[in-house]
Amino acid sequence: MAFFSSARSSVLEDGTNCPHDKDQLPSLSPDTTCPTQSPNKLCPTKALEVEDPSWLVDRNRLRSLVELNEIRDMLKDPELQKMILQIDGSSEPEKELEKLMEGQAFQQFTNKILDIVSPQQ
Repeated sequence: MAFFSSARSSVLEDGTNCPHDKDQLPSLSPDTTCPTQSPNKLCPTKALEVEDPSWLVDRNRLRSLVELNEIRDMLKDPELQKMILQIDGSSEPEKELEKLMEGQAFQQFTNKILDIVSPQQ
C-alpha cells in the first residue's frame, strides 16, 4: 500500500494542496496536545502524505465512520488500539499493516471501514 509512501507525494498539512479540498477535511497540524480532548488522548503528530489525492476520504464518508456505532465499539478494544499504534509507530508501516492484516480482528475492522469509505458499486 502506498498510503505511507513519501516518494513523489503531496503533503496535505492544511488541506490546501489537495485539488478537491472543498470535499476534504484538513489534516491536523503536527501537535502533541489536543486542547479539546482529555489529557489521555493521543493526537496525530505526522503530516498526511499521499501519492494520489483521490485516496483521500471525503467529509461525508468520514462522518459516516464517526457516526457508526460498530466502528466506535471496535475502537474501544485495547488490542485493536495496540495494533493501530503499532502501525503508526512503525518505521515500516506498510509491512506492519500487511502483518496485522493476517489477523481476523484487524481484517474485520479494516473491511468494515472500507465498506463505508469505498463501497462496491
